[in-house]
Amino acid sequence: MSKRIYIFDTTLRDGEQSPGISLNGSEKLKIARQLSELGVDVIEAGFPAASRSDFEGVRSIAKNVRSSTIAALARAARRDINIAWEAIEYAEQPRIHTFIATSDIHMKYKLKMKPEDVLAGAAEMVAYARKLCPEVEFSAEDASRTDPEFLYRVIESVINAGARVVNIPDTVGYMTPGEFGGLIRNIRNNVGNVDKAIISVHCHNDLGMAVANSLAAVENGADQVECTINGLGERAGNAALEEVVMALKTRKDYYPAYTGIVTEKLYRTSSMVSFATGFNVQPNKAIVGVNVFSHESGIHQHEVMSNSGTYEMMTPESIGLKQSRTVLGKHSGRHAFEEKLKELGYSNLNQEEINKAFILFKDLADKKKHIMDRDIEALINQESSKASEKYRLEYFQVSSGSSSVSTATVRINSKNCVNEEAACGDGPVDAAFKAIGRAIGVKVKLDEYSIKASTGGNDALGEVTVKVSGNNMKASGYGVSTNIIEASALAYINAINHLEDRLQEFGKIEREEFKSISGRNYFGAGDADDWGFET
Repeated sequence: MSKRIYIFDTTLRDGEQSPGISLNGSEKLKIARQLSELGVDVIEAGFPAASRSDFEGVRSIAKNVRSSTIAALARAARRDINIAWEAIEYAEQPRIHTFIATSDIHMKYKLKMKPEDVLAGAAEMVAYARKLCPEVEFSAEDASRTDPEFLYRVIESVINAGARVVNIPDTVGYMTPGEFGGLIRNIRNNVGNVDKAIISVHCHNDLGMAVANSLAAVENGADQVECTINGLGERAGNAALEEVVMALKTRKDYYPAYTGIVTEKLYRTSSMVSFATGFNVQPNKAIVGVNVFSHESGIHQHEVMSNSGTYEMMTPESIGLKQSRTVLGKHSGRHAFEEKLKELGYSNLNQEEINKAFILFKDLADKKKHIMDRDIEALINQESSKASEKYRLEYFQVSSGSSSVSTATVRINSKNCVNEEAACGDGPVDAAFKAIGRAIGVKVKLDEYSIKASTGGNDALGEVTVKVSGNNMKASGYGVSTNIIEASALAYINAINHLEDRLQEFGKIEREEFKSISGRNYFGAGDADDWGFET
């Protein structure tokens, strides 16, 4: 008999803790809505006590995403739990996810608490959270390195206190599949009231075994898997949602389990998260990498053409990567374009967004003979990346060569004020960035720069992603064009606009004193990093 496995997505919490990722409120809400459409059971929207911006981000998701449970992370402390509840209290299905470390090393060196105090505190805070919220999840941080007998006592105690979900994290990615599966099996056999709770697992990928450990846990009685899109997360990341889900679906002959995930939306979700975070998916990434359904070997190509099952155990369509049925060009009309958008999974675009995308498409069609699916995705990503456009590129000119200094001239429109500046640089892109900086008058640091072609050919659309920082804040920018210099300039200006929006929204100080909706002064009342919050 097949067993339902609940999918708990922590892309917006643990995923955002990946170095270099910083999402604003609107980006988080877009991702949360997509996760809900994907069929995710629980969306961990963030850690509200960390900052004002985190609180507001979680609260926005709780108010606007209705079909998934919305969870907020909180340390086992009244302050954190109060903030978490205020962030999610308007959710249709709220969940407080509270945690405390249980391993000897964490209790001694991080918490500086005795085991009995941790045991009592965990039960007390679960009971407190349960008075506020109808659904409480408890995590025993660093459970995989916790003394088993003590872990059993903690689990039994928090279940008695009202926890309906108990999470067993492999916090540092320490265990092997055999060990972790055995841990879950032993919990099932040694905790007397375990049948009153859902057993969840949260595996990190430090040794490259997060997915394998999660599946081993399912084999041994786990009910819920915590994971992230594209495997994002602290250090080496978390178990990749798409890999866990497709392993259960593809190998249902081995795993008598299923999820509620609409797998046909996996590719679209992966692409959205990759774009929003600026973290490109590696070509050979399982399930959603561009090489997954590509075959270079002649033998493989021949056999796949004869029968795709020879070298493909799943179809591109099963993850939403549909084979192109129509090729668009400059003579293609609006109807064909809208049908292509639906085919690619962009059925939720409003009329204004479609209109803007169509204009971009027609502009591109004047430069390219054939418009590929990936080109359209790039255009949609560019449009969705738009910030307030405080600064807009009106004109650029670059001169560069092997025996001359690269120079660039740009004209930037800012609030109906046009500034034109020129600069020299170490190559055309550097010159363009320096000229933009002079025209705008804003000092930012370029942290990362990446470029890729959306498709092959001489007329390929170039996609540029940049990450910048300034005023202790970070932002990503995105630009596309058949001209790489133009794509780079657009991405750089887009990043600066996002940075300006972020500074305006949250202020230059991320952790200012903040009055919650109840009127209590929470932020500034304690450092959210006192204990850390890695589960």
